[in-house]
Order: sequence, then C-alpha cells, then structure tokens
Amino acid sequence: MASLAERTATYFETLARLTREAGVSDRAGRPITIAAGIEDFLQRGHAAHQAGNKLIFIGNGASASMASHYALDFSKNGGIRALALNDGAMLTALANDIGPEALFADQVGYYAQEGDVLVAISSSGSSPNILAAVDKAREKNCTVITFSGFDADNPLRLSGDLNFHVAGDEYGFVEIAHSALIHAILDLSLGWGTADDRNPGALKRRRMAAE
Repeated sequence: MASLAERTATYFETLARLTREAGVSDRAGRPITIAAGIEDFLQRGHAAHQAGNKLIFIGNGASASMASHYALDFSKNGGIRALALNDGAMLTALANDIGPEALFADQVGYYAQEGDVLVAISSSGSSPNILAAVDKAREKNCTVITFSGFDADNPLRLSGDLNFHVAGDEYGFVEIAHSALIHAILDLSLGWGTADDRNPGALKRRRMAAE
C-alpha cells in the first residue's frame, strides 16, 4: 500500500495533469488550445461589457460557490460586468414554486438580455437545471460558455459556443480544475507574468514585500 506521502504526491500530480490537459472546443466541437480558449473567453467578455451586456454565472453546489466567486472577481478586478444567479431567497422561492429544474432558466428569463454571456459550470455536465438555463439563454440570443467534466460527450459540453472540459471522474479534481481555469482566465487578462500585472492582489503583495 502506498504511503500517505506517495498518495499526496500522486494527488497533486493528477490534479495538475487534469488541469493542464483540459480540453477546449468551439460550438462545432472542434478542439482548440487552452490559450485560444482563454483568449476567446476574454474577447467575448470584453465585447459584452463594452456593448452594455454582462457575464451571467450559474452552477449548483460547489459550482455555485464558484459562480459567486468569479462574478465578484470579474466585476471588481476584471472590469467586466458580471453577476451570479445565486440569491438565496430567489432560489428557494423558485424551487418551492416551480421546482429545481427551472430555477436558473427562469432567472435567465428575468435578467438575461440579447448579447449577454452565460457561463455554465457543472462537474457532470448533465444537471437538468443547468441545461434548461442554457436552452433559455439560446432563446434570448446569449452566448454560452461551459465548464464541465466527467464524460467528454456530456450534454453541457456539446451545447456551448466555447467549452472547457476536465477529463476527471471525481468531483474534487473537476471542481478544483474548473476554479483554476477560470482564475487563470482572469489573472492572465490582468497581465499575470508580465511587467504590466494589474491584479490588485498581486500589487498589494509586491508593496508589502517591499516594505
């Protein structure tokens, strides 16, 4: 039996590999590089913001926490208008009144405008309420960007204009990889790795180190 140290090393090696080897595809299912996917995400996000539109993040469970996290970060740090459809009162009212499968789709119906970008996060890629929201976003002529895992042919991955897929079969790995990918998109947009790093957190850390 492998030791804890060996299993720990394998865990992080697996996580790094799954993130590094994430698959990215376009609306037609054609593979593109991660860098090209990041550039596409940012072009769509900035174009939406400049046109007066926004990013709309959705997810269940851990993916819901990511939706809130990155709606905040893209708005505050990234300069791209964003929101997450995670208000507790709204979710419980819709779940009680119409059922859980429509609770995101109804909100997309309330808040989405033509030209918005729906960012749908689902580890399995098969959550009915996420898929219903994608259908509603299509009705409203929104762009759809997806983050999924598990099966490569999951329905969410096949439904987006831009699709990020983590080929893991454990929730923890897929969730962490999704978070790393979305954080990378934001950090790279702020100049990470260049002399023009505009990430407020990075600037703060550099100031503290200099004191």
